[in-house]
Amino acid sequence: MHSFQITGGRRLSGTVRVGGSKNAALPMMAAAILADGPVRLEGLPRLTDVRTLARVLRQLGMRVARTRDDAVLLETVDPAPVRARYDLVRRMRASFCVLGPLLPRRGHAVVSLPGGCNIGRRPVDLHLKGLAALGADLRLRHGYVIAEAPRLVGTAIDLTGPRGPTVTGTANILSAAVLAQGKTTITGAAMEPEIVDLGNFLVAMGANIHGLGTPVLEIDGVERLRGVAYRIIPDRIEAATLLLAAAITGGSATIAGARPEHLTSVLETLRRAGLQIATGSEGITVTSSGRPGPIDITALPYPGIPTDLQAQLTALACVADGRSTVRDCVFPHRFLHVAELKRLGAKIENCQGTAIVTGIEHLSGAEVTASDLRASAALVIAGLAARGKTTIHQIHHLDRGYERLDEKLNRLGARVERLSPTAAPPHTMQSRDR
Repeated sequence: MHSFQITGGRRLSGTVRVGGSKNAALPMMAAAILADGPVRLEGLPRLTDVRTLARVLRQLGMRVARTRDDAVLLETVDPAPVRARYDLVRRMRASFCVLGPLLPRRGHAVVSLPGGCNIGRRPVDLHLKGLAALGADLRLRHGYVIAEAPRLVGTAIDLTGPRGPTVTGTANILSAAVLAQGKTTITGAAMEPEIVDLGNFLVAMGANIHGLGTPVLEIDGVERLRGVAYRIIPDRIEAATLLLAAAITGGSATIAGARPEHLTSVLETLRRAGLQIATGSEGITVTSSGRPGPIDITALPYPGIPTDLQAQLTALACVADGRSTVRDCVFPHRFLHVAELKRLGAKIENCQGTAIVTGIEHLSGAEVTASDLRASAALVIAGLAARGKTTIHQIHHLDRGYERLDEKLNRLGARVERLSPTAAPPHTMQSRDR
């Protein structure tokens, strides 16, 4: 597997452009199953997750082709296949989003229970509860959800979970309800920008949806949806990760294309930490003149701090001038990055979904191993601020959600080298054996 070798201590500056949103692209690709004609999704990032879902959709009778201008063309060519296999769905939780579109479009679906990053328990019971309320007959057999529904019928559905709304569950139920007979009301719906973008995409195809961006969605079912060309929103998680990379190095960077309205709570946190934030129609600029101040954050459903940025903010806290508190109420066990940050010299105490971080002036380069997508990004950010060289193993996690992150960071002045397995320095492998 590839690894990153980062030479830390370089102040980042300049401008880079944020890519399209992974978390918006994936449910939209799945929802293309609903269309009667071809769908063109523009601005899709070149990610492992996008390629994985493309393989799932091809198994389901879809033609999926990428154009030279970073669009993806999707069209149903064979409406018969209804089985999404374990060997692909296990790699990425978002693959489970094909279940919602398959039911109203083909009347039958056999979808493996999902996999994804190791960040804690993420059941799909709310997905199944919502589809059952719409009239689907559901069975679990040999690790697969077997669903049948000659015709879905609109109803009232509550998607409120023990730790807030379910984002992928909202995507699944919304995609199923747009072709259901009658009216569906979803309460406890996720309000994330990616769900709003999915809803706008469905509306562009002819769906009738009200309440996007609120916890209550009202959907009047329609008979058919047409093909459409649609551009996805910028990736707010990538944008914030790049802002944090500049901030932790004491630099100044502009993330072109980033939307400030999608990152309100994050930008306010950075301002409270003493960073200068400028926003405008062109993007977001962060400027740091020294060590950031401590932070006190809690990862919550939107519009709160995203759980997908908890690890990266923890990395920033490692060099803050003071003591920080980081909590995660969405995935309380999502702290596998803490042990690896400690290898870089970070001072962190972790207990029951809370990390207490005592900032130090300098981290020190070391070998670390990524455990999941966002933990990978946190280790990259920490490595940029560390003295010496940091080697990050298992960066295949990072490639699931960040398009050429190493190249973008290098454009800002970082020194990040992607190493192939055969290119890893011999002393690197020896040190891991000690």
